[in-house]
Amino acid sequence: MIKQLVWRLPLAIAGGLVGLWIFPTEQIWILAPLVPALILLATLGLGFTGATSLGFIAGQAFYISHIEWLSLYLGPIPLIALSTLMSIYFSLGVGLTAWLFKKMKPKRRGWISFSLAAASIWTLREWIGSNFPYGGFPWSRLGMSQANGWFANYAWWGGISAISFVIALLGSLIAVLVLSKGLPRASRLATSAIAGFLIVVPALTPLTWGLEPAGQITVAAVQGNANAGLFSNLSRGTILQNHLDATYQNVPQDSNLDLIVWPENASDLSPLTSAAARAEIEKLTEYYSAPLVFGTITSRGEEIFNSTLLWEPGVGPTDYYDKKRPVPFAEYVPDREFWRQFAPDLIDLVARGYLFGTRDGIYDIDSFSAGTLICFEIAEDDIPRGLAIEGAQVILSQTNNADFGYSDETYQQAAIAKLRAIETGRAVVNISTVGLSAIYLPDGTTLDQVPWFEPRAMVQEVPLFDGWTPATSFGIWFDALNALAAVIAIGVGLFRRSR
Repeated sequence: MIKQLVWRLPLAIAGGLVGLWIFPTEQIWILAPLVPALILLATLGLGFTGATSLGFIAGQAFYISHIEWLSLYLGPIPLIALSTLMSIYFSLGVGLTAWLFKKMKPKRRGWISFSLAAASIWTLREWIGSNFPYGGFPWSRLGMSQANGWFANYAWWGGISAISFVIALLGSLIAVLVLSKGLPRASRLATSAIAGFLIVVPALTPLTWGLEPAGQITVAAVQGNANAGLFSNLSRGTILQNHLDATYQNVPQDSNLDLIVWPENASDLSPLTSAAARAEIEKLTEYYSAPLVFGTITSRGEEIFNSTLLWEPGVGPTDYYDKKRPVPFAEYVPDREFWRQFAPDLIDLVARGYLFGTRDGIYDIDSFSAGTLICFEIAEDDIPRGLAIEGAQVILSQTNNADFGYSDETYQQAAIAKLRAIETGRAVVNISTVGLSAIYLPDGTTLDQVPWFEPRAMVQEVPLFDGWTPATSFGIWFDALNALAAVIAIGVGLFRRSR
Protein backbone atom coordinates (compact mmCIF):
# COMPACT_ATOMS: atom_id res chain seq x y z
CA MET A 1 0.00 0.00 0.00
CA ILE A 2 2.82 2.43 0.88
CA LYS A 3 4.50 1.80 -2.47
CA GLN A 4 1.21 2.48 -4.25
CA LEU A 5 0.77 5.77 -2.39
CA VAL A 6 3.92 7.04 -4.09
CA TRP A 7 1.94 7.43 -7.30
CA ARG A 8 -1.69 7.19 -6.16
CA LEU A 9 -1.57 10.11 -3.69
CA PRO A 10 -0.07 12.68 -6.13
CA LEU A 11 -2.52 11.54 -8.80
CA ALA A 12 -5.50 12.01 -6.47
CA ILE A 13 -4.27 15.46 -5.40
CA ALA A 14 -3.70 16.42 -9.04
CA GLY A 15 -7.28 15.38 -9.86
CA GLY A 16 -8.58 17.65 -7.11
CA LEU A 17 -6.37 20.58 -8.06
CA VAL A 18 -7.70 20.55 -11.62
CA GLY A 19 -10.76 22.21 -10.04
CA LEU A 20 -8.74 25.42 -9.80
CA TRP A 21 -8.50 25.64 -13.58
CA ILE A 22 -11.94 24.55 -14.77
CA PHE A 23 -14.06 27.11 -12.91
CA PRO A 24 -14.12 30.82 -13.71
CA THR A 25 -12.05 32.90 -13.83
CA GLU A 26 -9.52 30.47 -15.30
CA GLN A 27 -12.36 28.53 -17.01
CA ILE A 28 -10.27 25.99 -18.90
CA TRP A 29 -13.49 23.99 -19.06
CA ILE A 30 -12.15 21.30 -21.36
CA LEU A 31 -10.08 19.93 -18.46
CA ALA A 32 -13.17 19.10 -16.37
CA PRO A 33 -13.30 15.35 -17.23
CA LEU A 34 -9.78 15.04 -15.82
CA VAL A 35 -11.13 15.59 -12.30
CA PRO A 36 -13.02 12.27 -12.13
CA ALA A 37 -10.57 10.56 -14.51
CA LEU A 38 -7.45 11.21 -12.41
CA ILE A 39 -9.22 10.43 -9.15
CA LEU A 40 -10.52 7.13 -10.55
CA LEU A 41 -7.07 6.21 -11.81
CA ALA A 42 -5.69 6.95 -8.35
CA THR A 43 -8.29 4.90 -6.45
CA LEU A 44 -9.56 2.03 -8.62
CA GLY A 45 -8.08 -1.22 -7.40
CA LEU A 46 -8.09 -0.09 -3.76
CA GLY A 47 -10.58 -1.19 -1.14
CA PHE A 48 -13.27 1.08 0.26
CA THR A 49 -11.15 2.40 3.13
CA GLY A 50 -8.08 3.20 1.05
CA ALA A 51 -10.10 4.83 -1.74
CA THR A 52 -12.13 6.86 0.75
CA SER A 53 -8.97 8.16 2.39
CA LEU A 54 -7.49 9.26 -0.93
CA GLY A 55 -10.88 10.66 -1.95
CA PHE A 56 -10.94 12.85 1.16
CA ILE A 57 -7.54 14.33 0.31
CA ALA A 58 -8.58 14.85 -3.32
CA GLY A 59 -11.79 16.52 -2.13
CA GLN A 60 -9.87 18.96 0.05
CA ALA A 61 -7.62 19.84 -2.88
CA PHE A 62 -10.66 20.27 -5.12
CA TYR A 63 -12.66 22.57 -2.87
CA ILE A 64 -9.93 24.66 -1.27
CA SER A 65 -8.32 25.34 -4.64
CA HIS A 66 -11.31 27.13 -6.14
CA ILE A 67 -13.45 28.44 -3.24
CA GLU A 68 -10.59 30.13 -1.43
CA TRP A 69 -12.67 33.31 -1.68
CA LEU A 70 -14.65 32.08 1.33
CA SER A 71 -11.71 33.01 3.57
CA LEU A 72 -11.36 36.53 2.20
CA TYR A 73 -12.83 38.28 5.24
CA LEU A 74 -13.49 35.53 7.78
CA GLY A 75 -10.17 33.70 7.64
CA PRO A 76 -9.46 30.02 7.04
CA ILE A 77 -11.80 28.42 9.61
CA PRO A 78 -15.06 28.66 7.58
CA LEU A 79 -13.22 27.53 4.44
CA ILE A 80 -11.68 24.51 6.15
CA ALA A 81 -14.95 23.60 7.88
CA LEU A 82 -16.90 23.72 4.63
CA SER A 83 -14.27 21.94 2.55
CA THR A 84 -14.01 19.22 5.20
CA LEU A 85 -17.74 18.59 5.22
CA MET A 86 -17.91 18.50 1.42
CA SER A 87 -14.80 16.31 1.26
CA ILE A 88 -16.53 13.73 3.45
CA TYR A 89 -19.26 13.42 0.82
CA PHE A 90 -16.62 13.49 -1.90
CA SER A 91 -14.62 10.70 -0.26
CA LEU A 92 -17.64 8.46 0.28
CA GLY A 93 -18.52 8.74 -3.41
CA VAL A 94 -14.95 7.85 -4.39
CA GLY A 95 -14.88 4.98 -1.92
CA LEU A 96 -18.18 3.54 -3.15
CA THR A 97 -17.01 3.73 -6.75
CA ALA A 98 -13.75 1.90 -5.97
CA TRP A 99 -15.66 -0.70 -3.94
CA LEU A 100 -18.10 -1.24 -6.83
CA PHE A 101 -15.19 -1.63 -9.24
CA LYS A 102 -13.79 -4.49 -7.20
CA LYS A 103 -17.20 -6.17 -6.98
CA MET A 104 -18.10 -5.78 -10.66
CA LYS A 105 -14.65 -6.73 -11.95
CA PRO A 106 -15.62 -5.21 -15.30
CA LYS A 107 -14.48 -6.87 -18.50
CA ARG A 108 -15.37 -6.16 -22.10
CA ARG A 109 -18.75 -4.39 -22.13
CA GLY A 110 -18.75 -4.31 -18.36
CA TRP A 111 -16.43 -1.32 -18.55
CA ILE A 112 -19.23 0.77 -20.02
CA SER A 113 -21.68 -0.35 -17.33
CA PHE A 114 -19.13 0.54 -14.68
CA SER A 115 -18.51 3.97 -16.24
CA LEU A 116 -22.25 4.71 -16.17
CA ALA A 117 -22.45 3.58 -12.55
CA ALA A 118 -19.44 5.72 -11.60
CA ALA A 119 -21.03 8.78 -13.24
CA SER A 120 -24.32 8.13 -11.41
CA ILE A 121 -22.57 7.86 -8.05
CA TRP A 122 -20.62 11.07 -8.73
CA THR A 123 -23.79 12.98 -9.66
CA LEU A 124 -25.77 11.59 -6.71
CA ARG A 125 -22.95 12.60 -4.36
CA GLU A 126 -23.08 16.14 -5.75
CA TRP A 127 -26.84 16.26 -5.22
CA ILE A 128 -26.58 15.08 -1.61
CA GLY A 129 -23.85 17.62 -0.84
CA SER A 130 -25.98 20.33 -2.45
CA ASN A 131 -28.93 19.66 -0.14
CA PHE A 132 -27.70 18.35 3.24
CA PRO A 133 -27.23 19.52 5.93
CA TYR A 134 -28.94 22.89 6.32
CA GLY A 135 -29.64 23.07 2.59
CA GLY A 136 -26.13 21.94 1.67
CA PHE A 137 -23.57 23.78 -0.44
CA PRO A 138 -25.02 23.92 -3.98
CA TRP A 139 -21.76 25.08 -5.50
CA SER A 140 -18.67 23.49 -7.07
CA ARG A 141 -20.55 20.89 -9.10
CA LEU A 142 -18.72 19.76 -12.23
CA GLY A 143 -21.57 21.05 -14.37
CA MET A 144 -21.02 24.58 -13.05
CA SER A 145 -17.63 24.69 -14.74
CA GLN A 146 -19.13 24.48 -18.23
CA ALA A 147 -20.95 27.80 -18.68
CA ASN A 148 -18.47 28.95 -21.32
CA GLY A 149 -17.82 25.51 -22.74
CA TRP A 150 -19.09 22.97 -25.19
CA PHE A 151 -21.21 21.04 -22.69
CA ALA A 152 -23.29 23.96 -21.37
CA ASN A 153 -26.20 22.99 -23.61
CA TYR A 154 -26.80 19.86 -21.54
CA ALA A 155 -28.41 22.26 -19.05
CA TRP A 156 -31.31 22.49 -21.51
CA TRP A 157 -31.82 18.74 -21.27
CA GLY A 158 -31.61 18.20 -17.52
CA GLY A 159 -30.08 21.14 -15.69
CA ILE A 160 -26.69 21.29 -14.04
CA SER A 161 -26.94 17.69 -12.85
CA ALA A 162 -27.13 16.53 -16.46
CA ILE A 163 -23.91 18.37 -17.27
CA SER A 164 -22.20 16.87 -14.22
CA PHE A 165 -23.29 13.38 -15.25
CA VAL A 166 -21.88 13.82 -18.75
CA ILE A 167 -18.55 15.21 -17.48
CA ALA A 168 -18.27 12.42 -14.90
CA LEU A 169 -19.10 9.82 -17.56
CA LEU A 170 -16.44 11.20 -19.89
CA GLY A 171 -13.93 11.12 -17.06
CA SER A 172 -14.87 7.52 -16.27
CA LEU A 173 -14.47 6.53 -19.91
CA ILE A 174 -11.03 8.15 -20.01
CA ALA A 175 -10.02 6.13 -16.96
CA VAL A 176 -11.42 2.98 -18.57
CA LEU A 177 -9.41 3.47 -21.73
CA VAL A 178 -6.24 3.99 -19.69
CA LEU A 179 -6.78 0.98 -17.42
CA SER A 180 -8.19 -1.54 -19.90
CA LYS A 181 -5.06 -2.67 -21.67
CA GLY A 182 -6.58 -6.02 -22.67
CA LEU A 183 -9.93 -4.61 -23.74
CA PRO A 184 -11.04 -5.97 -27.14
CA ARG A 185 -10.96 -3.59 -30.06
CA ALA A 186 -14.76 -3.66 -30.38
CA SER A 187 -15.17 -2.61 -26.75
CA ARG A 188 -12.64 0.19 -27.20
CA LEU A 189 -14.53 1.39 -30.27
CA ALA A 190 -17.82 1.29 -28.33
CA THR A 191 -16.26 3.34 -25.52
CA SER A 192 -14.93 5.89 -27.99
CA ALA A 193 -18.30 6.00 -29.78
CA ILE A 194 -20.11 6.83 -26.53
CA ALA A 195 -17.62 9.59 -25.81
CA GLY A 196 -18.08 10.94 -29.33
CA PHE A 197 -21.85 10.88 -28.96
CA LEU A 198 -21.67 12.86 -25.72
CA ILE A 199 -19.54 15.47 -27.46
CA VAL A 200 -21.88 15.77 -30.46
CA VAL A 201 -25.18 16.14 -28.54
CA PRO A 202 -24.62 19.79 -27.45
CA ALA A 203 -24.21 20.89 -31.07
CA LEU A 204 -27.55 19.29 -31.94
CA THR A 205 -29.48 20.68 -28.96
CA PRO A 206 -32.49 22.76 -30.14
CA LEU A 207 -32.32 25.46 -27.47
CA THR A 208 -35.38 27.32 -28.73
CA TRP A 209 -37.59 24.25 -29.09
CA GLY A 210 -40.65 24.47 -26.84
CA LEU A 211 -40.19 28.19 -26.18
CA GLU A 212 -42.69 30.79 -27.31
CA PRO A 213 -41.44 34.38 -27.80
CA ALA A 214 -43.63 36.76 -25.79
CA GLY A 215 -42.28 40.11 -26.87
CA GLN A 216 -39.58 42.14 -25.19
CA ILE A 217 -39.15 44.76 -22.49
CA THR A 218 -36.67 47.56 -21.95
CA VAL A 219 -34.76 46.89 -18.75
CA ALA A 220 -32.30 49.10 -16.89
CA ALA A 221 -30.19 46.94 -14.55
CA VAL A 222 -28.07 49.19 -12.33
CA GLN A 223 -24.82 48.29 -10.60
CA GLY A 224 -24.29 50.88 -7.89
CA ASN A 225 -20.71 49.95 -6.93
CA ALA A 226 -21.69 50.14 -3.28
CA ASN A 227 -19.61 48.92 -0.36
CA ALA A 228 -22.44 46.72 0.86
CA GLY A 229 -20.29 44.06 2.50
CA LEU A 230 -20.82 42.35 5.83
CA PHE A 231 -18.40 44.66 7.60
CA SER A 232 -19.39 47.85 5.80
CA ASN A 233 -19.32 50.83 8.15
CA LEU A 234 -20.79 53.39 5.78
CA SER A 235 -23.25 55.88 7.16
CA ARG A 236 -26.88 54.84 6.75
CA GLY A 237 -28.31 55.71 3.37
CA THR A 238 -25.00 55.66 1.50
CA ILE A 239 -25.72 52.43 -0.36
CA LEU A 240 -29.13 53.68 -1.44
CA GLN A 241 -27.53 56.92 -2.63
CA ASN A 242 -24.97 54.97 -4.67
CA HIS A 243 -27.75 53.27 -6.60
CA LEU A 244 -29.72 56.46 -7.03
CA ASP A 245 -26.66 58.23 -8.43
CA ALA A 246 -25.70 55.32 -10.69
CA THR A 247 -29.23 55.24 -12.11
CA TYR A 248 -29.59 58.95 -12.79
CA GLN A 249 -26.08 59.20 -14.27
CA ASN A 250 -26.25 56.13 -16.53
CA VAL A 251 -29.90 55.77 -17.54
CA PRO A 252 -31.40 58.49 -19.80
CA GLN A 253 -34.86 59.64 -18.76
CA ASP A 254 -36.22 59.01 -22.27
CA SER A 255 -35.22 55.31 -22.26
CA ASN A 256 -38.91 54.25 -22.26
CA LEU A 257 -38.21 51.73 -19.56
CA ASP A 258 -40.49 48.87 -18.63
CA LEU A 259 -38.46 47.90 -15.56
CA ILE A 260 -35.55 49.11 -13.43
CA VAL A 261 -33.65 46.46 -11.46
CA TRP A 262 -31.31 47.07 -8.56
CA PRO A 263 -29.38 44.30 -6.77
CA GLU A 264 -29.77 42.63 -3.39
CA ASN A 265 -29.26 45.03 -0.45
CA ALA A 266 -29.37 48.01 -2.85
CA SER A 267 -31.22 50.13 -0.30
CA ASP A 268 -29.71 50.07 3.18
CA LEU A 269 -32.71 52.10 4.32
CA SER A 270 -35.98 50.28 3.96
CA PRO A 271 -38.53 52.61 2.33
CA LEU A 272 -41.19 50.75 4.29
CA THR A 273 -39.90 52.34 7.50
CA SER A 274 -37.79 55.30 6.31
CA ALA A 275 -39.66 58.34 5.01
CA ALA A 276 -36.50 59.69 3.37
CA ALA A 277 -35.87 56.44 1.48
CA ARG A 278 -39.52 56.26 0.45
CA ALA A 279 -39.39 59.77 -0.97
CA GLU A 280 -36.27 58.97 -3.02
CA ILE A 281 -37.73 55.74 -4.41
CA GLU A 282 -40.99 57.44 -5.33
CA LYS A 283 -39.10 60.26 -7.03
CA LEU A 284 -37.01 57.82 -9.08
CA THR A 285 -39.91 55.65 -10.26
CA GLU A 286 -41.94 58.70 -11.26
CA TYR A 287 -38.94 60.29 -13.02
CA TYR A 288 -38.59 57.22 -15.27
CA SER A 289 -42.28 56.25 -15.22
CA ALA A 290 -41.16 52.68 -14.61
CA PRO A 291 -41.44 50.16 -11.78
CA LEU A 292 -38.38 49.38 -9.68
CA VAL A 293 -37.37 46.01 -8.23
CA PHE A 294 -34.72 46.34 -5.52
CA GLY A 295 -33.30 44.57 -2.49
CA THR A 296 -33.62 45.71 1.12
CA ILE A 297 -34.02 44.28 4.60
CA THR A 298 -37.60 44.15 5.84
CA SER A 299 -39.14 43.37 9.19
CA ARG A 300 -42.55 42.22 10.32
CA GLY A 301 -42.73 42.47 14.07
CA GLU A 302 -39.55 40.80 15.36
CA GLU A 303 -39.09 38.79 12.16
CA ILE A 304 -36.40 39.95 9.73
CA PHE A 305 -36.16 39.03 6.05
CA ASN A 306 -33.76 39.54 3.17
CA SER A 307 -36.27 40.87 0.66
CA THR A 308 -36.83 42.46 -2.71
CA LEU A 309 -39.67 44.90 -3.32
CA LEU A 310 -41.64 45.77 -6.42
CA TRP A 311 -42.28 49.52 -6.36
CA GLU A 312 -44.58 51.00 -8.98
CA PRO A 313 -44.69 54.71 -9.92
CA GLY A 314 -47.51 56.61 -8.31
CA VAL A 315 -48.57 53.53 -6.36
CA GLY A 316 -45.71 52.40 -4.13
CA PRO A 317 -44.86 48.84 -3.03
CA THR A 318 -47.20 46.35 -4.67
CA ASP A 319 -45.41 43.03 -4.13
CA TYR A 320 -42.41 41.56 -2.35
CA TYR A 321 -40.29 38.44 -2.18
CA ASP A 322 -38.43 37.13 0.85
CA LYS A 323 -35.35 34.99 0.31
CA LYS A 324 -36.42 31.36 0.66
CA ARG A 325 -32.94 29.98 1.30
CA PRO A 326 -30.90 32.22 3.60
CA VAL A 327 -27.28 31.09 3.66
CA PRO A 328 -26.45 29.09 6.80
CA PHE A 329 -23.70 30.59 8.96
CA ALA A 330 -23.91 33.82 6.97
CA GLU A 331 -27.55 34.96 7.06
CA TYR A 332 -28.62 32.79 9.98
CA VAL A 333 -26.99 30.27 12.32
CA PRO A 334 -28.66 26.88 12.60
CA ASP A 335 -28.29 25.19 16.00
CA ARG A 336 -26.51 28.30 17.22
CA GLU A 337 -25.70 27.13 20.75
CA PHE A 338 -24.09 23.93 19.50
CA TRP A 339 -21.85 25.57 16.88
CA ARG A 340 -20.97 28.51 19.10
CA GLN A 341 -18.98 26.14 21.33
CA PHE A 342 -16.43 25.71 18.53
CA ALA A 343 -16.05 29.25 17.15
CA PRO A 344 -17.90 31.78 19.31
CA ASP A 345 -16.28 34.84 17.70
CA LEU A 346 -17.29 33.77 14.20
CA ILE A 347 -20.79 32.66 15.18
CA ASP A 348 -21.42 35.94 17.01
CA LEU A 349 -20.66 37.87 13.82
CA VAL A 350 -24.09 36.72 12.62
CA ALA A 351 -25.95 38.64 15.29
CA ARG A 352 -29.39 38.21 13.74
CA GLY A 353 -30.90 35.56 11.57
CA TYR A 354 -33.08 36.09 8.54
CA LEU A 355 -36.20 33.98 8.39
CA PHE A 356 -37.07 31.72 5.47
CA GLY A 357 -39.44 33.29 2.96
CA THR A 358 -42.58 31.49 1.84
CA ARG A 359 -43.92 33.70 -0.98
CA ASP A 360 -43.41 33.03 -4.66
CA GLY A 361 -40.92 35.16 -6.59
CA ILE A 362 -43.29 36.13 -9.41
CA TYR A 363 -43.96 39.82 -10.07
CA ASP A 364 -46.83 40.54 -12.45
CA ILE A 365 -45.95 43.88 -14.03
CA ASP A 366 -48.30 45.38 -16.62
CA SER A 367 -48.14 42.97 -19.57
CA PHE A 368 -45.32 40.68 -18.43
CA SER A 369 -44.22 38.50 -15.51
CA ALA A 370 -40.77 38.66 -13.95
CA GLY A 371 -39.39 36.08 -11.57
CA THR A 372 -36.87 37.09 -8.95
CA LEU A 373 -34.41 35.28 -6.70
CA ILE A 374 -31.72 36.48 -4.34
CA CYS A 375 -27.97 35.84 -4.52
CA PHE A 376 -26.93 32.21 -3.85
CA GLU A 377 -30.44 31.02 -4.69
CA ILE A 378 -29.24 30.98 -8.30
CA ALA A 379 -27.31 27.83 -7.34
CA GLU A 380 -30.42 26.04 -6.01
CA ASP A 381 -31.89 23.89 -8.78
CA ASP A 382 -35.53 24.20 -7.76
CA ILE A 383 -35.71 27.98 -7.38
CA PRO A 384 -34.85 29.27 -10.92
CA ARG A 385 -36.52 26.21 -12.42
CA GLY A 386 -39.61 26.89 -10.31
CA LEU A 387 -39.80 30.51 -11.48
CA ALA A 388 -40.06 29.37 -15.11
CA ILE A 389 -42.68 26.78 -14.22
CA GLU A 390 -44.70 29.38 -12.29
CA GLY A 391 -44.87 31.68 -15.32
CA ALA A 392 -41.87 34.00 -15.19
CA GLN A 393 -41.01 35.31 -18.67
CA VAL A 394 -37.67 36.75 -17.52
CA ILE A 395 -35.60 35.99 -14.40
CA LEU A 396 -33.99 38.63 -12.19
CA SER A 397 -31.00 37.37 -10.20
CA GLN A 398 -30.27 40.05 -7.59
CA THR A 399 -27.02 39.62 -5.69
CA ASN A 400 -24.53 41.36 -3.42
CA ASN A 401 -20.94 40.24 -4.07
CA ALA A 402 -19.28 43.04 -2.12
CA ASP A 403 -17.93 40.66 0.53
CA PHE A 404 -15.84 38.76 -2.01
CA GLY A 405 -13.84 41.60 -3.55
CA TYR A 406 -11.83 40.81 -6.67
CA SER A 407 -12.11 37.06 -6.15
CA ASP A 408 -13.37 34.27 -8.41
CA GLU A 409 -16.69 34.09 -6.55
CA THR A 410 -18.52 36.65 -8.64
CA TYR A 411 -17.44 35.02 -11.92
CA GLN A 412 -18.43 31.61 -10.65
CA GLN A 413 -21.85 32.93 -9.68
CA ALA A 414 -22.32 34.68 -13.02
CA ALA A 415 -21.45 31.40 -14.77
CA ILE A 416 -24.23 29.66 -12.85
CA ALA A 417 -26.66 32.40 -13.92
CA LYS A 418 -25.69 31.80 -17.53
CA LEU A 419 -26.39 28.08 -17.20
CA ARG A 420 -29.76 28.87 -15.62
CA ALA A 421 -30.69 30.92 -18.68
CA ILE A 422 -30.10 27.86 -20.87
CA GLU A 423 -31.84 25.54 -18.41
CA THR A 424 -34.98 27.62 -17.94
CA GLY A 425 -35.29 29.08 -21.44
CA ARG A 426 -35.44 32.57 -19.93
CA ALA A 427 -33.21 35.62 -20.15
CA VAL A 428 -31.46 36.07 -16.79
CA VAL A 429 -30.63 39.56 -15.58
CA ASN A 430 -27.77 39.00 -13.13
CA ILE A 431 -27.36 42.29 -11.31
CA SER A 432 -24.80 42.79 -8.52
CA THR A 433 -23.88 45.61 -6.17
CA VAL A 434 -20.28 45.55 -7.44
CA GLY A 435 -20.20 43.01 -10.30
CA LEU A 436 -20.02 40.85 -12.22
CA SER A 437 -23.34 42.05 -13.67
CA ALA A 438 -24.57 40.65 -16.98
CA ILE A 439 -27.67 39.75 -18.98
CA TYR A 440 -27.72 36.23 -20.43
CA LEU A 441 -30.05 34.94 -23.13
CA PRO A 442 -31.54 31.43 -23.31
CA ASP A 443 -29.05 30.38 -25.98
CA GLY A 444 -26.18 31.21 -23.62
CA THR A 445 -25.07 34.43 -25.31
CA THR A 446 -24.27 37.51 -23.25
CA LEU A 447 -26.55 40.41 -24.18
CA ASP A 448 -24.67 42.92 -22.03
CA GLN A 449 -22.09 43.05 -19.27
CA VAL A 450 -20.52 45.77 -17.11
CA PRO A 451 -17.07 45.85 -15.47
CA TRP A 452 -16.32 45.17 -11.83
CA PHE A 453 -16.50 47.95 -9.24
CA GLU A 454 -17.86 50.66 -11.48
CA PRO A 455 -21.22 52.43 -11.22
CA ARG A 456 -22.84 51.37 -14.49
CA ALA A 457 -26.17 50.39 -15.97
CA MET A 458 -27.21 47.90 -18.61
CA VAL A 459 -30.10 49.34 -20.62
CA GLN A 460 -31.26 46.66 -23.04
CA GLU A 461 -34.22 45.22 -24.90
CA VAL A 462 -34.63 41.91 -23.12
CA PRO A 463 -36.71 39.16 -24.80
CA LEU A 464 -39.55 37.44 -22.96
CA PHE A 465 -40.39 33.77 -23.33
CA ASP A 466 -43.15 31.37 -22.39
CA GLY A 467 -42.97 27.58 -22.51
CA TRP A 468 -40.81 24.98 -20.81
CA THR A 469 -37.52 23.31 -21.63
CA PRO A 470 -36.94 19.59 -20.96
CA ALA A 471 -35.02 20.66 -17.84
CA THR A 472 -38.00 22.56 -16.42
CA SER A 473 -40.41 19.83 -17.50
CA PHE A 474 -38.48 16.76 -16.38
CA GLY A 475 -35.35 18.04 -14.61
CA ILE A 476 -36.58 16.96 -11.20
CA TRP A 477 -36.86 13.41 -12.51
CA PHE A 478 -33.28 13.41 -13.77
CA ASP A 479 -31.90 13.52 -10.23
CA ALA A 480 -34.43 10.94 -9.04
CA LEU A 481 -33.67 8.51 -11.87
CA ASN A 482 -29.95 9.04 -11.45
CA ALA A 483 -30.23 8.27 -7.74
CA LEU A 484 -32.18 5.12 -8.57
CA ALA A 485 -29.49 4.07 -11.07
CA ALA A 486 -26.76 4.62 -8.45
CA VAL A 487 -28.68 2.61 -5.85
CA ILE A 488 -29.23 -0.23 -8.34
CA ALA A 489 -25.50 -0.26 -9.17
CA ILE A 490 -24.61 -0.46 -5.48
CA GLY A 491 -27.24 -3.19 -5.07
CA VAL A 492 -25.61 -5.18 -7.86
CA GLY A 493 -22.30 -4.86 -6.03
CA LEU A 494 -23.84 -6.12 -2.80
CA PHE A 495 -25.46 -9.05 -4.64
CA ARG A 496 -22.14 -10.06 -6.19
CA ARG A 497 -20.48 -9.80 -2.78
CA SER A 498 -23.09 -12.11 -1.24
CA ARG A 499 -22.51 -14.63 -4.04
